[in-house]
Amino acid sequence: MARVVRSCIQSILKLVNSFIGMVGMAMILYSIWLIRAWQREIGVLPFEGSDYAAPWFIYTFLGVGVTLCLITCYGHVAAETANGCCLYFYLVFIFLLLMLEAAVATDVFLNHDWEEDFPVDPSGSFNKFKDFIRSNFEFCKWIGLSVVSVQGLGILLAMLLKALGPHHYYESDDDIDPERVPLLKNAVHSTYVVGSPVYGSKSNV
Repeated sequence: MARVVRSCIQSILKLVNSFIGMVGMAMILYSIWLIRAWQREIGVLPFEGSDYAAPWFIYTFLGVGVTLCLITCYGHVAAETANGCCLYFYLVFIFLLLMLEAAVATDVFLNHDWEEDFPVDPSGSFNKFKDFIRSNFEFCKWIGLSVVSVQGLGILLAMLLKALGPHHYYESDDDIDPERVPLLKNAVHSTYVVGSPVYGSKSNV
């Protein structure tokens, strides 16, 4: 029964990670579109030298998108192996991401002059993004709540999977510590045969 529950939790955690990965890929694609728009307006890529300030908004979106994709890959490894160490680091990554999102949301809702906390974006993409959110506030609110809820669900599933421990491929479940299970499930273990030593016959000279 425990194996069935563990397998279900692993599958759901992979599905949750896939949703987080899709959000990260969407942010990366949006960043690429912003880079192309910057190149059309300025004539050079934002990574090349120019007389304008660095477009921090594009860099931020690209960095967050790449981070979400990396967390997704790590989460798939943690869900597949159910290794205690991998699940622990996955929990830390998701928790730090949630704390960052909570800090930004708190600053936006409690600080009326929150726009002054951000540097000026020479590309104008930040202003367009704000206008889009204001014109579609309800839709964006539900999208944000869905992302936060999925991340919270990922933390809950990872904690349950860590409590259940990994799959056991041994004769007895009491012979292994869940924290010391191999990272790969199909790891090859060397077998040793213990027996009495064999001595050769001595010839009498």
